[in-house]
Amino acid sequence: MSFYESLLEQTSSERNYLLSAPIIRQAMSGQVSLPSYVAFLTEAYHHVKHTVPLLMACGARLPERLEWLREAIAEYIEEEYGHQEWILNDIRACASDADAVRGGTPQLATELMVSYVYDRIARHNPVSFFGMVTVLEGTSIALATQVAGVIQDKLQLPNQAFSYLTSHGSLDLEHIELLKSLMNRLDNDDDKAAVVHTAKVVYRLYGDVFRSLPLSSEE
Repeated sequence: MSFYESLLEQTSSERNYLLSAPIIRQAMSGQVSLPSYVAFLTEAYHHVKHTVPLLMACGARLPERLEWLREAIAEYIEEEYGHQEWILNDIRACASDADAVRGGTPQLATELMVSYVYDRIARHNPVSFFGMVTVLEGTSIALATQVAGVIQDKLQLPNQAFSYLTSHGSLDLEHIELLKSLMNRLDNDDDKAAVVHTAKVVYRLYGDVFRSLPLSSEE
């Protein structure tokens, strides 16, 4: 079994915790409201804006033995730069106040998730960052494109309100293949353990982000 396959196996219960969030079940069944979608985009903005800074922090702390991983991070930064602005554009297309979101503060669950990964990079092992990548990109592939279609059909929003979700559904398919290849090159047990542990915790914290979002009031 490859390390990436082992990573998915070891984090299955935590992944199920995330996917069982009530708002995800609602969205998949077509039970969704505009405030719920805008709240999702708001929290997405507050963690996505940290993607590049987290990548930079990780790359800066990697040891020389992982120079090949630092090279991949440099390419990843270029691809990820500015994606938080896509989210603000989606919020505007929902006729909501993107400037208020930019200047606002995240829910506690979002703040804790981001802070946790910064802490893992700084105090433990920078490779921990890829535990977060496993969670966010794996979840995106599982949900993004399908949920975007359900929400758009239900709320009759323009295509411009879904640039974040629709782009990441397809984009993250490429990123997952890259993630698999990078994780399967890891040959240090401490690095592997750091990724697994971080993924387990981030699945829980990201699940709490979804649980912090307002549910639709539909019956």
